Amino acid sequence: MSETAQPGRAARPLLSLVVPLYDEEAVLPALAERITAVAAGLDADVEVVAVDDGSRDRTGELLRDWTRRDPRVVALVLARNFGHQMALSAGLAEARGDAVALLDGDLQDPPELLPEMIARWRAGFDVVYGVRRRRQEGLLLRGAYALFYRLLRRAAAIDIPLDAGDFCLLDRRVVDALVALPERTRFLRGLRSWTGFRQVGLPYDRAARAAGSAKYTWRPLVELGLDGLVSFSHLPLRLASWMGFAAAALALAGLAFYFVWWAAGFELGGRRPQDVAGFMTLTTLLLFFAGVQLLSLGLLGEYVGRIFVEVKQRPGWIVAERFGGKNETS
Repeated sequence: MSETAQPGRAARPLLSLVVPLYDEEAVLPALAERITAVAAGLDADVEVVAVDDGSRDRTGELLRDWTRRDPRVVALVLARNFGHQMALSAGLAEARGDAVALLDGDLQDPPELLPEMIARWRAGFDVVYGVRRRRQEGLLLRGAYALFYRLLRRAAAIDIPLDAGDFCLLDRRVVDALVALPERTRFLRGLRSWTGFRQVGLPYDRAARAAGSAKYTWRPLVELGLDGLVSFSHLPLRLASWMGFAAAALALAGLAFYFVWWAAGFELGGRRPQDVAGFMTLTTLLLFFAGVQLLSLGLLGEYVGRIFVEVKQRPGWIVAERFGGKNETS
């Protein structure tokens, strides 16, 4: 594929790397070393936007040292932990590049793929996203990821690629479109697809994290999955309606059967209708309908809760400190 710059794209562009960090003191030295090595071989000027998402360890201290050694690094320190998607969004708002790459700070997204991403960007693609071909997590977690992406693709109103995370390279036009979106509940891999533009996948094998412990435990993973499903699909609301119809149909069918059984008086399992007190039947039906109602209310609550967050119009993140960069002194 040709690497000739497309019309409107600089022959030597500015590439911004947005890297969210949360308690990554164990991996930050290796991250800085690999990014520096990759940047040296790129036919592009490089800016690194590192976002400290409220770390509690020495991440901020190590980040400040990195900015002192390398004037291409800009650091944003958020006032608290606002979450991975908000940290990425803060980095996107700060990035100045003609193209902007998003990669996790744990080195599971290899910076060594950036030259190939840039080549595809120069070939005319506005979005180059990584597709996880193989991953190093446990069997249960891999299965949960696979199930989620396939459920999301079937449920979403737009085409969201399978097994594509946040690791990607975005053209400036796409970055500007994402930054302009007003919503507070963000699922960036879905928003990236929603913007349209020319997009292409780049398969890669996702390594285990280079050091430290995983920050995405089951709870934030479930919350992220709910954000994706609720933000890009009305299917959960329709599911509640379908369950209501199914429950009503089951109740009517049961009532009709019981009426026929009572009128005909035949034996069923050695019993006649007069022999059945009805306690278990009534209890089961009550529990079934109560479960359907509570589940429906819960699904409605997920949407109402997100509406509540949006109407408050609070900023998605707060920057407590900014340092580094070529035009600043630390």
